[in-house]
Amino acid sequence: MRLAAQLYTLRNYTKTLDGFAETLKKVAQIGYKIVQVSGTCDYEADWLREQLQNNGLSCCLTHINPKKLQKQTAQVIREHEMFDCRYIGIGSLPDLWSRETDAAMEDFIRDYKPVAQRIAQNGHYLSYHNHDLEFEKAADGRIYLEHLEQAFRPAEMGFTIDTYWVQSGGGDAAYWIQRLSGRVPCVHLKDMVFSRRDGRLMTPVGSGNINFESILQACADAGTEYAIVEQDDCYGEDPFQCLKQSYQYLTAKGLK
Repeated sequence: MRLAAQLYTLRNYTKTLDGFAETLKKVAQIGYKIVQVSGTCDYEADWLREQLQNNGLSCCLTHINPKKLQKQTAQVIREHEMFDCRYIGIGSLPDLWSRETDAAMEDFIRDYKPVAQRIAQNGHYLSYHNHDLEFEKAADGRIYLEHLEQAFRPAEMGFTIDTYWVQSGGGDAAYWIQRLSGRVPCVHLKDMVFSRRDGRLMTPVGSGNINFESILQACADAGTEYAIVEQDDCYGEDPFQCLKQSYQYLTAKGLK
């Protein structure tokens, strides 16, 4: 299992190509060898390939705009081939926040199952990233993550399990990683801490309350390839330093 950095953590520094290039350099200086590309400005695939090569980095996963993924599937596949990234990610249900969850889920399954199949046929793999809402129960009593698990065959779509959002939704990340064994090539490692004043907060990995001993073991057992550090909100702290703190904790656990 390889260690990676999710660039969404650094999205405020990747709004231009110059900022994006400098961010990749700084991530490599921390020690990361792999990144997930998400939350950045627009870029050309050959530009990204060159920048990754210049910094000794590779890309393990992306999050792609859902509409582009649906309407320009062949182009998305070609672009990922250019910078040698097998896993194509989707960050959440499209248009979810303005729609009722059941309808959004039904539309996603209908619209993206053929997309997932086409991606798989071309040697890539679609990976769905959860938030806490997937742990809400549908009318039939199953949580939405179960609907996705059963609607897509393992060969069609995997899951980027996000440890923070699983716990936020009342789930057990280690359990879900084990349950989805074989279809969790990428996992987001994100920690949670609680205070009476501020409630639940994101924090560098190893400094919160999530049991990463069990999660890392579950990842190893489930065949996870990439443990990806992410921190959506650093609450005014330097996000590069937050990524560095997580890196130091995880490399001390033996990840590289």
